Amino acid sequence: MPKQNPSSFYVMSTKYIFVTGGVTSSLGKGIICASLGKLLEARGLRVTIQKLDPYINVDPGTMNPYEHGEVFVTDDGAETDLDLGHYERFLGVSTSQQNNVTTGRIYYDVITKERQGAYLGKTVQVIPHITDEIKSRVLELGNTGKYDIVIVEVGGTVGDIEGLPYIEAMRQLRFDVGKKNTLSIHLTLVPYLKAAGELKTKPTQHSVKTIYEIGLQPDILVCRAEVPLDEGIRRKIAQFCNVEVEDVVASIDAESIYEVPLMMLEEGLDRQVIQKLELKCADVPELEDWKKFVQAVKNPSKKIKIGLIGKYVEHHDAYISIVEALIHAGAVNGCKVQLEWIQSDEVTQENVHKKLHGLNGILVAPGFGHRGIEGKIVTVRYAREQNIPFFGICLGMQCAVVEFSRNVVGWTDANSTEFDADTHHPVIDVMPDQKDRLETGGSMRLGLYDCALKKGSNAIKAYGTESIQERHRHRYELNNQFREELIAKGLECTGVNPERDLVEIVELKKHPWFVGVQFHPELKSKVVHPHPLFVDFVSASLKESERKMASDRAEKS
Repeated sequence: MPKQNPSSFYVMSTKYIFVTGGVTSSLGKGIICASLGKLLEARGLRVTIQKLDPYINVDPGTMNPYEHGEVFVTDDGAETDLDLGHYERFLGVSTSQQNNVTTGRIYYDVITKERQGAYLGKTVQVIPHITDEIKSRVLELGNTGKYDIVIVEVGGTVGDIEGLPYIEAMRQLRFDVGKKNTLSIHLTLVPYLKAAGELKTKPTQHSVKTIYEIGLQPDILVCRAEVPLDEGIRRKIAQFCNVEVEDVVASIDAESIYEVPLMMLEEGLDRQVIQKLELKCADVPELEDWKKFVQAVKNPSKKIKIGLIGKYVEHHDAYISIVEALIHAGAVNGCKVQLEWIQSDEVTQENVHKKLHGLNGILVAPGFGHRGIEGKIVTVRYAREQNIPFFGICLGMQCAVVEFSRNVVGWTDANSTEFDADTHHPVIDVMPDQKDRLETGGSMRLGLYDCALKKGSNAIKAYGTESIQERHRHRYELNNQFREELIAKGLECTGVNPERDLVEIVELKKHPWFVGVQFHPELKSKVVHPHPLFVDFVSASLKESERKMASDRAEKS
């Protein structure tokens, strides 16, 4: 039976918005997509966002954090691009494997089908087979019936050889589903040359010319610039790029990414989209909670200093969800969280006081590999002994268990088998049922898992419920063989996965706030629903700051 064209399955109620970028990378397509999605969602529309990544990796799961940044994990266990984190934080909804597609995955699936005879012996080509596969992934989201709008972000910049099949697929889709059901938005750069004292439109002209030659005509241009675009510049861009003046939207640098939806509202981006797609929705977006949040971020009444101790601190995108979760929690607590980025392999027993003195809270970040582990363990000890609020996430929690085992229980060689396979006290280890699946990724716990909380714990106080679900991305666990001895010495296991009896949360009772979690709570923090553990951690750090200030005042008097 011949393979059907994916467009034959198109659900007519769904509209598609394609967002491309030109001139240079890192212009902020993800934030523009998330901002537009937020504005449309605030008008009562059901919106989701999909990222098409042109790299050949099947997913970013094995990519270097220095190169790619954070790996964002969804409820269904997909390892995805960090832009999905922005989508979730802005829209307040969960994404899935469907929301992130890579060239590697597209080619992998097409080659698999070819090997299985799905193409009936035909020559497999970029057009139509690769482009059909891309289109089917886009339509798959729209055909769920859950969304009025699917915003599709095409990674990279127009003209990149890797991205050409995606642009071609978008061109075809505009005809497949009808131009009235699609919209093309192109994000480009309008640089300001200080020497000349003027904005230059030529890069935008060339970028639009390039995408036009490939076959896609932008309907709206979002122009990134350092300074506002005056009417003359807008008219010039419109004239040379074949769009209306109203379709030239300025995206000026903002203090906070959370201001961008409000800036796009002022520029009328959502209004132009609604008009062109003939959408039926509320006349005015409901953004009161969003505006309150932005004001709380911009006008904090207090300030605290939290140290983020990690292996990749030179590249802040490696911890982007943690950074944003702290911003969310800071807004709830009416304070600005000033982050101190501390390289873990530079922390030693000799310099730990100098490195960490003055912090109101300490967060030991997740990661993989041996480098910097001893610095993290020294950091945990300092937080424990100095009674500084401590938050350990994934590997940070494991380091807390190792530190407690060594310095409280007395097992001086205690370690994780990830770092010392021969230790006599493997307090962190791969569980027995996972040891036959040690191929990279094969034994990892990925995605959403249940966790039952212990009454009276900091965790249950923060969550306000006895049962939670959190996202995981790790291979090693607290070794249950040592669990009872650790508990007897004072390390409380306050969260446990009921299905497999795996420890999810550890705490110290005789400490202002000491919590280590095996999961990644930062992945579920959203603007309107900040993660409760981050809110509680920032609150504890704020109390520590106030206690210290009171102590300093008492000493001076």
